Amino acid sequence: MDILGGASILGLQLLLLLYTIGSNVAEQEVENLSGLSSNPEKNIFAIRENGTTCLMAEFSARILVPYEVPSSNEVDWDTEESTIQLPRDTEIKGKCWNNESELHLSWLDKAYTLKLFFVKDVQDSTKSSGRNWKMNKIQFLYDPSEPTYFKNGARPGKQTATSHHLSLMTTPVGMSYECEATEKVSLTSTDQKKTVVLYLSEVHMQPFDLKSDFVYSEEYKCLTDQRKQLEETLPLILGLTLGVAIVIILAVYHVHHKMTANQVQIPRDRSLYKHMG
Repeated sequence: MDILGGASILGLQLLLLLYTIGSNVAEQEVENLSGLSSNPEKNIFAIRENGTTCLMAEFSARILVPYEVPSSNEVDWDTEESTIQLPRDTEIKGKCWNNESELHLSWLDKAYTLKLFFVKDVQDSTKSSGRNWKMNKIQFLYDPSEPTYFKNGARPGKQTATSHHLSLMTTPVGMSYECEATEKVSLTSTDQKKTVVLYLSEVHMQPFDLKSDFVYSEEYKCLTDQRKQLEETLPLILGLTLGVAIVIILAVYHVHHKMTANQVQIPRDRSLYKHMG
């Protein structure tokens, strides 16, 4: 009887655990908002948990993939290169945790999948001040036998291109990352160790701590954008400074000229001294 009772309790606990897991999965919502972008190459994604946005990301992604096709001698292999643009009709999956987040993007019946991984600094996790989040891993899964982006006859076999231990988009916790400039990331492929290159541009991301639903927190701009902004504003600042300096010089000259005009003028020709007095 004790055995049956213990088994019943264990069964109930298992059912409760499965129900809890099912409830958590059900509470995860994904949104493809790319249709809101005026740029046809820009995608907008959101993951919501318990009715609140826990991850938002918008960017344009272009992937250069080298692959092999049979040579003309039908013995060797030649290397070609395919350019893959992240499409708008992308299937989204992802997870949000306290210190880790993931965004998985798949298209063409999952023949292609781009996975982005984010993490918070683990040092002094009890404090938010001084902490950062970053993109620490990228993974791209693809199949050269899929003909949309690859020539017929390409060497078959599903491949994975990965880059570990990244420190991309390092941003203070509680802020979003923004970068208009193009960022280049190299991924190592299992296909004969070829290098796949991912280009990200017009990026705006926040995988943690969104304060409002579907609204980014304060932006933290990338260094490239900061330099560009400085280059654009520096001539204006220099022009204004020069203009102010010219106004000051003219004002001083005017005051000096007015003061000296009221003073008695001493003739330079000593022969004229006799007329003075």
